[in-house]
Amino acid sequence: MTGEVLAFLLAGALAGGFINGLAGFGTALLALGFWLQVLPPGQAVSISVVMSVISGLQGVWIVRREISTHRVRLMRFLLPALPGIPLGAMVLSMISAPALKLTIAAMMILYGAFFTLHRSLPSIQRPTPVVDSTVGFLGGLLGGAAGLSGALPTMWCAMRPWTKAETRAVLQPFNVVVLALAMVTFALHGQYTPETLWLTLIALPATMIGAQIGIRVYRRLSDARFRRLLIVLLFASGLLIVLRELPALF
Repeated sequence: MTGEVLAFLLAGALAGGFINGLAGFGTALLALGFWLQVLPPGQAVSISVVMSVISGLQGVWIVRREISTHRVRLMRFLLPALPGIPLGAMVLSMISAPALKLTIAAMMILYGAFFTLHRSLPSIQRPTPVVDSTVGFLGGLLGGAAGLSGALPTMWCAMRPWTKAETRAVLQPFNVVVLALAMVTFALHGQYTPETLWLTLIALPATMIGAQIGIRVYRRLSDARFRRLLIVLLFASGLLIVLRELPALF
């Protein structure tokens, strides 16, 4: 392993862990920006899934009480997502993955830009179990098809007047479970070669440190600032996807 590969690997792990610790998602979006410079795409994605799950588990621990209190709410999102994952994998065989990612990225950019420019954030007060379940299913579908399981749930949760801990108690375990299933799928397909596992072990400490730094910053945010952060990150994530996927169409 060259010094350049090691530097990019550790930088991506630190950045990915930080954003997951801060917001509860986004590990792959940041980490892949570094890792795709020096690693094959399949290997980079396989490592990012492991890092997402591990850093996500740290975030799950800090909102464990809210998860327990609102477990019915979480299940409304999570259970419908499970059948959506294999369906998404089937959909992927019929459509262009870059085109799908760009479509979702455009939604994230429009959503993020619209609410970033508005002083007041949306606040849907009434219970919406049907919409919650639909968003969860679509999140699983997009997770299986394009690895974007958190996009729609994050958009929807940012419009609810929940505390930052309540919001995270949905998003964090949702993403961890979906990505853990993706990790198992990758393992069954032989993605985790000895070399990939070695790189994962090297990246692991930096990811955990980054996540702890992100969690420290998260604790300092007010509920309103956390909701605003989610919206800004959706906008930025959409732009990153466009920059990464647009060349694949040409």
